[in-house]
Amino acid sequence: MDLSAKPQSPKPRPIQKLEETVVNRIAAGEIIHRPANALKELIENSLDAGSTNIQITIKDGGLKLLQIQDNGHGIRREDMAIVCERFTTSKLKSFEDLSNISTYGFRGEALASITHVAHVTITTKTADSNCAYRAHYSDGILVPPKPGVSAEPKPCAGNNGTQITAEDLFYNVPARRKAMKNFAEEYNQIMDIVNRYAIHNAGVSFTCKKQGSNQADINTLTTGSTVDNIRQVYGVNTASELLEINKEYKKLEVKLKGYISNANYSLKKMVLLLFVNHRAVENSTLKKMIESVYSSLLPKHTYPFLYLSLEINPKNVDVNVHPTKREVLFLHEDKIIGRICDAIQENLACANSSRSFHTQTLLPGAATPSIEYSDAKENQDKFSKKSAIIYDHKLVRTDSHARTLDNFYEPEELLEPLNKKAKKEVTSPKKDVEEKSTKSNSQGNRLSSNPNPKPKRKRIEVRLSSILNLRKQVKEEGHQGLTDLLANHTLVGCVDDKQTLALVQHQLKLYLLDYNKLSEELFYQLTLQEFCNFGTIHLSTPAPINDLIIFALENIENDEFFNNLKSKDEIAQIITGQLIERREMLQEYFAITISEKGELTTLPLMLKGYAPNMDKLPTFLLHLGTEVDWTTEIKCFETLAREIGYFYATEPPEFCEDDETKNDDEKLNSKQDQNHTNSNFTQKETASAALVKYRWEIEHLIFPALKNNFIAPKSFATGGQIIQVANLPALYRIFERC
Repeated sequence: MDLSAKPQSPKPRPIQKLEETVVNRIAAGEIIHRPANALKELIENSLDAGSTNIQITIKDGGLKLLQIQDNGHGIRREDMAIVCERFTTSKLKSFEDLSNISTYGFRGEALASITHVAHVTITTKTADSNCAYRAHYSDGILVPPKPGVSAEPKPCAGNNGTQITAEDLFYNVPARRKAMKNFAEEYNQIMDIVNRYAIHNAGVSFTCKKQGSNQADINTLTTGSTVDNIRQVYGVNTASELLEINKEYKKLEVKLKGYISNANYSLKKMVLLLFVNHRAVENSTLKKMIESVYSSLLPKHTYPFLYLSLEINPKNVDVNVHPTKREVLFLHEDKIIGRICDAIQENLACANSSRSFHTQTLLPGAATPSIEYSDAKENQDKFSKKSAIIYDHKLVRTDSHARTLDNFYEPEELLEPLNKKAKKEVTSPKKDVEEKSTKSNSQGNRLSSNPNPKPKRKRIEVRLSSILNLRKQVKEEGHQGLTDLLANHTLVGCVDDKQTLALVQHQLKLYLLDYNKLSEELFYQLTLQEFCNFGTIHLSTPAPINDLIIFALENIENDEFFNNLKSKDEIAQIITGQLIERREMLQEYFAITISEKGELTTLPLMLKGYAPNMDKLPTFLLHLGTEVDWTTEIKCFETLAREIGYFYATEPPEFCEDDETKNDDEKLNSKQDQNHTNSNFTQKETASAALVKYRWEIEHLIFPALKNNFIAPKSFATGGQIIQVANLPALYRIFERC
């Protein structure tokens, strides 16, 4: 072999025109790189069709099955023959239309490209069509579903909208298909596309799941906002640390809106959801500039989360830059990016606090765990990761604007005529004290409570060892779990007014509470906390203590104990004398003012806007003489505080008599006597007004007070004051069996 011989130059090959199928497959390979690209094109077509509900089903990462169904306007029967041909579109007529394009699609290549690398089936129905039509496509043209069958679209059952199914993606491109062996990675790419468009298109419901799965991996609602969608996709931790951006630059004809994470939140990988004229795009220059802005605020190797939406005049945007439309060009790019970075810097500078704190959820009664310093970094890394999706059986109702139980168990239409007057007059009915003694000078007087706190004054520091010991005793006898429950509960509503029962939610559990017993303990603790520092409630008419005690004695059901001692008048005089003798102490320590004549003029103000039920005042004054231990200081303060707690505890108002409990004669007399009927209606109005006021106090005064500095006693854990009635995860398991 002669190695020195020069090789002969090859003969020039003839130039031939490629077959159309080869050209189309090459073009399709440029547009449809992977299943995620195909899905992106299909999602944009659904959005262009005005869809509000988009459902996606995936099998084997989209290679075996890629299906999307929407409720858009559908495809006309006469257009189905050319819908998958290249360069067929309803969104563009001339090249000049590109300068004012407002839709996602415009080239008419997406569906055509998919049909060249997959088997495509389209089922569609328009609103004015009597039925849906189904057709099969390959290489951009109609093909029969089976040999020997017509390729024309066949009528079938279906809903308004379009369903597109692509099967065996890249079946005729073996090299491309072999390169995609990791189905999980392809599915993650698909989820990224769905997540982006779900967040940007608030008001459109997106559902994506694997074929055969009963649970969707993403399911957004049409009623959800952008932040709600971010919360569902990226977790509560991300959504709670967002700052809103909303800017407009008229000279550049640009509008900027979105959400960015604050300086208290970071990720191991930057998340930038960028949309230009509602199209998901990428911009490496903007990404680098944002990283430089956050570099001085975040720890090294950590990055922010950003969702940015730019609305630019379509005349200044060139969308026909990349086959996949992944990149766009726009005028004044450097200036626009600079304005975006300035806006981010400005928002970060104004936000100096975090709106959420990561805490370990504890069950009632569990001890507080200690976190070692060595675990701090590990915990911080966990919080920096993408949060898991919160499933339905772990959702907690915490919205204060949500409807309470009252809206469901009592028909509003029955109380509407009564509540009109009740809302105008929310003070409780004032009842005349029934006078039994002929010597009483209080006949016909009304007892009323007008909260009138004294002007703000310097708080007195209590140093009495007896009060300090009682406060310490309250803390020692407290139940940590129940205290946390009451401090972080959400009121569901009152269940029974007469039995003083209410439902509250704490985390995933529902509890039944006796708020009468809780309020007794609440006002006892408030008495100890506000010792020497009470505001005052002034009685509109001084209350004669002697007469009220006599009234209380005469209304005692079992008065044998008092009859064996002395007469009622003598008992009343003795108790009145004791209170007059100790009136200086009562006024200084408890804001209970008693005149030298033995008249009560003020009571302590325990909660702003709250007054005790004055019908219990006679019993309260009687108990001051019979139940309070005046012998020792600590016993005196403890028993007196307990009696104040009983006096101020919530008590439902008297309910008007139901018609069902009346006998026939009473009903007949009511019909015959018109004045008596009008009187009964007035009583109902008064009772309704009292009930509205009573429930308002429970919801807006008592339960909020239980959240602040209230310590639940250990006896409540076994005494029936707090009972668990439901557990959300357990209920879901029960419903799953049904």
